[in-house]
This record gives sequence, C-alpha cells and structure tokens, in this order.
Amino acid sequence: MDDKKLVISQKKFSGDSSVLSLRLPNDLVSRLDEIAEDTKRTRNDIVLKCLEYAVQNIEIN
Repeated sequence: MDDKKLVISQKKFSGDSSVLSLRLPNDLVSRLDEIAEDTKRTRNDIVLKCLEYAVQNIEIN
C-alpha cells in the first residue's frame, strides 16, 4: 500500500448518519484529540476522515 498522507479539509459532513460505539486505546484517543485541536475540528470529524481514508485505501489479501 502507498504511504499516502490524509489531508483534512474544512468541509463538514452532512447527510444521514448512524451512531457507532467503540473502544479505543487511551493513547490513540489522545492523539485524535491533538489532531482535532490542531485542525480546529471535532474528534468525530477526525475519526470519520480517518475511517473514510482507510476504507478507500484498504488492501484485502
């Protein structure tokens, strides 16, 4: 898989959505919070962008 960077723009998500609950390691949550603060976005926005990127770039063997 390529070493692409995830670029976070200012566009907000709109449309239908579902609630998903999951457990994450504390260090990952801390890093997500740092990114959210640095980009002036919510943690939810950051997680959503990361998941979209992962789904679009996943390679299944």
